[in-house]
Amino acid sequence: MKLAEALILRADHQKRFEQLKQRLLRNAKVQEGDAPAEDPRDLLAELERVADGLTRLIRHINRTNAVTALPDGTILTDALARRDVLARQHAVYRDLAQAATVEHGRYSRSEVKFVSTVDVADVQRRADDLARQHRELDATIQATNWSADLLED
Repeated sequence: MKLAEALILRADHQKRFEQLKQRLLRNAKVQEGDAPAEDPRDLLAELERVADGLTRLIRHINRTNAVTALPDGTILTDALARRDVLARQHAVYRDLAQAATVEHGRYSRSEVKFVSTVDVADVQRRADDLARQHRELDATIQATNWSADLLED
């Protein structure tokens, strides 16, 4: 199995886990004399099976990420950390550029005038550069995910 396939399965397991949680909560109590729509014991047993499968997948994914290298030699776990930070940085710069953009909506001289405290064009250029770096790294990670074999026990 390829790493990318395991990542898809992990996402499926995570969704299934959340769905089971919601079903359990809906059937956690009923009016006295009524029966739940689904047996919570059956749901709990299924939740345990999904949890075991999810744990196994995460272990295999983590092992694979720890030893798989991108074409430039960067270990996948390091690349994932870098990608996450790039996404966070990009969001900050994008939001800063948006917040610092001064809109001239004054109707009279007595209204408060706002001025930007940062160079919006520079901030936007940095946001664009971070977005580009993130896209390029993400594409490399995705390609690696589809070429790397999942390490199993």
